[in-house]
Amino acid sequence: MSWELTAADLPDLARGATLLGTGGGGDPYIGSKLVERVLGDGAITVLDPDELPDDAFVIPTAQMGAPTVMIEKIPAGTEPVLALRTLEEHLGRTADATMPIECGGINSMIPFVVAAETGLPVVDADGMGRAFPELSMETFAVYGVHGSPLALAGERGERVIIDTGDDDRQMERLARAVTIRLGGVGHIAEYAMSGADVKRTAVPRTISMALALGRAIRVAREQKRSPFEAIADTLAPTLYSHVRELFVGKVVDVDRRTTEGFARGLARIAPLDGGDELEIAFQNENLTARRGGELLAIVPDLICVVDHETAEPITTEGLRYGQRVRVLGISTPDLMRTPEALAAFGPAAFGLDETFRPVESR
Repeated sequence: MSWELTAADLPDLARGATLLGTGGGGDPYIGSKLVERVLGDGAITVLDPDELPDDAFVIPTAQMGAPTVMIEKIPAGTEPVLALRTLEEHLGRTADATMPIECGGINSMIPFVVAAETGLPVVDADGMGRAFPELSMETFAVYGVHGSPLALAGERGERVIIDTGDDDRQMERLARAVTIRLGGVGHIAEYAMSGADVKRTAVPRTISMALALGRAIRVAREQKRSPFEAIADTLAPTLYSHVRELFVGKVVDVDRRTTEGFARGLARIAPLDGGDELEIAFQNENLTARRGGELLAIVPDLICVVDHETAEPITTEGLRYGQRVRVLGISTPDLMRTPEALAAFGPAAFGLDETFRPVESR
């Protein structure tokens, strides 16, 4: 069922999107402020994918770049709509709706910036079911919709069209190179598709799930209940039904560097009661969680670092020495665990030697 999003929903949506971003995806707080500035007292229609006409024309919109850059290089706010209009002009067709390419981080918010400025509805679905670092890592691409042609816009009005046909990896490489030349951040419109394609290839209802997660955490804290139980209860009836606490400890080291348009690194977390440390490797998003050589969780399952008392999610660029944290493992939907999906965004896609094994079976 379709619903309306207002400015009052943005803090909860940002919190839930940060959790689903698995450490990456950019800071949704910045995105929520961009939406708030444009939306005011208005409302945005969020369309349930089942209610989307098969012949509707949907153009997803997003921001790309390293999260470490995004917190210092605030968008002008004009870039997302410019990217949309550029792709519409190139294709000779006007969008009926926009949609996130990922449900985590700032890219949960960019389509709402576009919607608030244009009046377009936002489809309650996305192409990652979390956040991933590369544009080719989409369920859209896995199931036959390609990202090219892509329109990319910069803060000074720069516009670029990238057309690589069916080669989504080459599209990612070229768009990443342009984004680096723009200072590390760009805004894009890509993966234009029909409503029928959305229903076939997208992870459904992830915006409403992010909103429900953020609200559940906040309400649990207000009612002095466990926010961790609230997370598990909220996810239990969804496609993300398994939640495991992997570790509790203190951040003792973060090796983080921005290179080739990504934030890459390793975080070490020491247990509060002695024993082996937990190591989390990340490329924008958390990829692996290991303790004493034992692999506890691996991409594409979600590895989420949160405050050990409040369950407030912590991004990879927000990790700091001394933070007391809990690390949660959350299962991904089945359509993200097929052989085709794992080839696109499973361990091998990140150069990892391990074979994917679901977090709930470990």
